[in-house]
Amino acid sequence: MMENTIETLKLLGIIRRKEVEEAIKKIPREEFLPEEFKRYAYVDTPIPVGYGQTTSAIHMVAMLCENTELKKGDNVLEIGAGSGYMASVYQYITKSEVITIEVIKDLAKFAKKNLRKLNLDYFIHVINADATHSLPFRKKFDVIIVTACSKEIPSEYINYLENGGRLIIPVGLYEFGQELILVRKKDEKIYSNKICDCAFVPLKGTGKVYEND
Repeated sequence: MMENTIETLKLLGIIRRKEVEEAIKKIPREEFLPEEFKRYAYVDTPIPVGYGQTTSAIHMVAMLCENTELKKGDNVLEIGAGSGYMASVYQYITKSEVITIEVIKDLAKFAKKNLRKLNLDYFIHVINADATHSLPFRKKFDVIIVTACSKEIPSEYINYLENGGRLIIPVGLYEFGQELILVRKKDEKIYSNKICDCAFVPLKGTGKVYEND
């Protein structure tokens, strides 16, 4: 049961805030998984969602929310929509619009379908686009969450942070030594620190793939 997983993560200090606990408890992870994997929804592990992609383990979802200090009113951009599950958790916490980008067209369709089932498509907007080169926005964001690893932190992402904004991104080579990095932008100064070691699928784009090449 998800309650058991949540209690374990609280004991480990991974879930620290009530709003993160509630979001993970209330968003039904099984609704964002292919039929053959639904029975694993409450297991704290990455789960395949098709097209060579996974949805992150429950503890990682909590870490992304806790370390970015995600809160009500935050304007969030996610890069790597996957099945739409993680964006749903962010939206539950922020109660605001969430924009999520997915480069794989069929996976973006899957995410939209899942969000529609739960009537979340009005609040969470899935864009099928390549986010490795540039971002198709005029506005900036309080929080940018990247759910695939990059060889480096794209300066483009930092440019889209509001003053006081937070960016969290796995950095490193696919299958080799990735680190989850938190970046803060304050008064045009950039501060970054390592959160932990991690393992994510590579950030993909139509003309560029961040892999060990």
